[in-house]
Amino acid sequence: MLDNISFANPEFFWLLLLLPLAVLWYFYKRKEQVASLKIPTIKGFENIGFLPKLKPLLFLLRLSALTAIIVAMARPQTEDISTRTKTTKGIDIVMAIDVSSSMLARDLKPNRLAALKDVAAEFIKERPNDRIGLVAYAGEGYTKTPITSDKEIVLRALREITYGQLNDGTAIGMGLATSVNRLKESKASSKIIILLTDGVNNSGFIEPQTAADLAIEFGIKTYTIGLGTNGNALSPVAYNSDGSFRYGMRQVEIDEDLLKDIAKVTGGKYFRATDNEKLEAIYDEINKLEKTEIEEFKYYKYEEKFRPWVLLAGALLLLEWILRNTLFRSFI
Repeated sequence: MLDNISFANPEFFWLLLLLPLAVLWYFYKRKEQVASLKIPTIKGFENIGFLPKLKPLLFLLRLSALTAIIVAMARPQTEDISTRTKTTKGIDIVMAIDVSSSMLARDLKPNRLAALKDVAAEFIKERPNDRIGLVAYAGEGYTKTPITSDKEIVLRALREITYGQLNDGTAIGMGLATSVNRLKESKASSKIIILLTDGVNNSGFIEPQTAADLAIEFGIKTYTIGLGTNGNALSPVAYNSDGSFRYGMRQVEIDEDLLKDIAKVTGGKYFRATDNEKLEAIYDEINKLEKTEIEEFKYYKYEEKFRPWVLLAGALLLLEWILRNTLFRSFI
């Protein structure tokens, strides 16, 4: 898109200061340039016409031509800027999401899983230059979306994550190991797992410590998030006859020591989210901690616009010369 007109040699605009001096010079010299004749009466000269009154037009034409020349010397031009970005340090990210029944607890609004999906969607939108994948886990883990740069695919898969797609339970080791499996072949300069859970590891055949060792082996940093309020939360406790959940108050139990250890040994960081605002702040902090390096190239194309001003100056001078040698020609 073309920007506004700029000037390559704006210093020439100082010459415009000469124009007021030229005007003063013109009025000072005008009397010397106009012939005078003393006569006892002006009878017979009343209808001499208006042409002599227009003679200052010659000076205005020359002054306008000079102005056009100065503008042309300042070199007006339009600037067309195009940009190209190159990712110099890409990051591959896998988001491991706990989808056990406890994620339907209502200490976050409307519940933990829905609150997480809203915040995670915003996080994904703010990482346009990274590849992102999704892993869902409960009593077992599976890849919902392999790492991809297509954010629409990732966002659609995130919306489709619900409770009931896996056997219930909290297999933290399975969720972490599945995430490592998605990243182990990655050639990105930085590989990251964001693992979220609201409980204690109680399922799966891979121990969390073993999965953490795998992450270390493949150089994968893991950020862990414990989700749930401090104290009790309104959580699913049983099924109603229609298949819906019956809710009751339950003690929030999160294995924070395990999550802290996983984050520490892999070079990541542990966070605790007790409400919607804290969860959002955590993802914002991770977003700031893991910056993708972008190299931007700008290309400038200039189109010179001085030629019309030169032509205008030439036309004004030509018109001034024609008028001076025709209508305003002096025979003195």
